[in-house]
Amino acid sequence: MPLSIGIDIGGTNLRAARISATGEILERISDKSAPDPELVLSRIADMVRRLDAPGVAAIGIGVPGRVDARLRRVLSGGYVNLASVSLAERLEGIAGKPVVIDNDCNMALVAEMALGAGRGHDSIVMFTIGTGIGGAVTQNRQIMRGRATAGQLGHITVDVNGETCACGRRGCVETTSSGTALGRHIARAGLGADVSVDQLFARDAAGDIQARGVLEAWARPLRAAIDTTVAVLDPDLVLLGGGLGRAAHKALACAQALAPWYQCKVEPAQLGDDAGVIGAGLQALAGEAGMTPALV
Repeated sequence: MPLSIGIDIGGTNLRAARISATGEILERISDKSAPDPELVLSRIADMVRRLDAPGVAAIGIGVPGRVDARLRRVLSGGYVNLASVSLAERLEGIAGKPVVIDNDCNMALVAEMALGAGRGHDSIVMFTIGTGIGGAVTQNRQIMRGRATAGQLGHITVDVNGETCACGRRGCVETTSSGTALGRHIARAGLGADVSVDQLFARDAAGDIQARGVLEAWARPLRAAIDTTVAVLDPDLVLLGGGLGRAAHKALACAQALAPWYQCKVEPAQLGDDAGVIGAGLQALAGEAGMTPALV
């Protein structure tokens, strides 16, 4: 059976894995991410060389930001902005294998639908919470794309007078409920830069009012974004993925849904940091088999 290489580009880490046709991770490696697109491309190429093996037929890459998967173009990004790099074409030239690219959250949701918390569901909304906030949406088990880049859930406005976002607007949920935003909430509360999210939960359980305030400031805007998305799309399920997905799910206990019209089951994703590479690998194999990428 053919194999693939799945790559997940994050704001903090670059992850890559050799993936089987069933989504099993056969080998994995990682490297540090960087804001320099040429450096990121160089590191990705090195990881591909290290993972290449007989049977590897294609490469899939999950990219943060706005991606036109059909044209294989990165339109814009945040901390890692690969819009200036012809990523798919250049990596094809280096590796000599076909390359599929898509938004990193779309790739993660493909994996969750195939192997994780999204199995058995047709309509899913997924927020991925890490350095920033990404998103993906499925209807009838198809990734919703709009003109090209639907699902940018991190840019739902939750405060029109809020922090300036990388997208140029103000008050996006990414500015209030991402990992970067959590660090700001902790600093503003004077709790110290070394306080972890697990320590916040422990302090909150012990009755620490400052810790509860930080968790509420982090979770309430996310709850608002979830409620807005549920009101618009009426999905079967909302998933919270990414490195802080489980922590965000736990923090939502500080910000219960208030409007029963818009309630929906909200669950943590199951595949953790593996979702991105698994989804990218599965998408690469789907493209190699002549299937439409992002259909499962």
